Amino acid sequence: MTILLTVLGILVFVVGLLFSIAWHELGHLSTAKLFGIRVPQYMVGFGPTIWSRRKGDTEYGVKAIPLGGYIRMIGMFPPGPDGRIEARSTSPWRGMIEDARSAAFEELGPGDEKRLFYTRKPWKRVIVMFAGPFMNLVLAAVIFIGVAMSFGFQTQTTQVAGVQQCVISQSEKRDTCEKKDPVSPARAAGLQKGDKIVAFNGQRVEDWSTLSGLIRKTIGPATITVERDGAERVLQATLAKNMVAEKDSNGEVVPDKYVPAGYLGFAASTEIVPLSFPQSVDRMGIMIGDGVESIVALPSKIPDLWSAAFGDGPRKDDSPVGVVGAARIGGEVMTLDIPAQNQIAMMLFLLAGFNLSLFLFNMLPLLPLDGGHIAGALWESLRRRLARLFKRPDPGPFDVAKLMPIAYVVAGIFICFTLLVLVADVFNPVKIS
Repeated sequence: MTILLTVLGILVFVVGLLFSIAWHELGHLSTAKLFGIRVPQYMVGFGPTIWSRRKGDTEYGVKAIPLGGYIRMIGMFPPGPDGRIEARSTSPWRGMIEDARSAAFEELGPGDEKRLFYTRKPWKRVIVMFAGPFMNLVLAAVIFIGVAMSFGFQTQTTQVAGVQQCVISQSEKRDTCEKKDPVSPARAAGLQKGDKIVAFNGQRVEDWSTLSGLIRKTIGPATITVERDGAERVLQATLAKNMVAEKDSNGEVVPDKYVPAGYLGFAASTEIVPLSFPQSVDRMGIMIGDGVESIVALPSKIPDLWSAAFGDGPRKDDSPVGVVGAARIGGEVMTLDIPAQNQIAMMLFLLAGFNLSLFLFNMLPLLPLDGGHIAGALWESLRRRLARLFKRPDPGPFDVAKLMPIAYVVAGIFICFTLLVLVADVFNPVKIS
């Protein structure tokens, strides 16, 4: 049964992956056609074609390897300086440029001279290339905000789930009291499991974030108002100074970092709480910020990833995950002993995170990514404006094809990194259980 559920989870993720890819390419396709650019192909996947159908002047199809997709637009690069589309050179670097230029004009038919990508104004090309990643951002936001508002997140509350018996520095990473450990302030004050803290030092509190902040700022005497058996009671406590986990600006725990702060000594209960629309948008903003930081930190994670893939190093929770790893997580979600609605929410959050990653990754200003073409169009617009400002001849379209050797190097680095992640995902995967 576990195997069947795992396979089901993987298939569900693959379907979501294919939809995300098709959705991305639809952004490019729709805007390209809007601006009159001819698009001979719209394909989901790579490799051999499984199914295709021609409608108008575009072939729509699905290929065997669901690891990406593409549309082909006529005239992605301008002709060479001599006006020729195709030429030959003995230089391998020059050959790359000429091959890219030649491929951009394949299937050029009568009347297509006015339907070339490079002939469109830079702002139109920016829209066409941005539309794909933007579709992924929209899909990620709709899924994330929709699930956050309808289902919610597991959130700590002000209700007491348990009382610590003694004061133990969290940096010691132990939970067994020793004779030298003083009694916890919560136990000494008479706090009990099931109590709901409604006020701290006379200030009403409704959420864990506020309560936690007040406790951390207080060392010494304090009043704690709790709701117990339908009535409110005021407890007197003397908060201790203790080493506790450091939190970042978003209230998230920073791993392996500790700071001195006020300590009461109880565990907060958790429950799934739906968020309001503003809260969901704020949480989405945090998710985007974390995604940007993860992209920037990718190079620093390569040593640990290599150790996890080819050595005996552990696979860290924040380790980069590829399509195979994400599919495995999807399969693992379906085997968890949790309610079906929790499984659905986790799968949707996984899909939202994947789409957000697609957006951020494709916006890198590097060829052959969408962000590289956007950067090229913006540079062309800038230099044309400068030429007009200084009354110089129009420099013409920026020849992105000249950057193809760099694009091949970047693509090679991406392929090597993808293979490293793939090996780690297969032999030392990230697990959620």
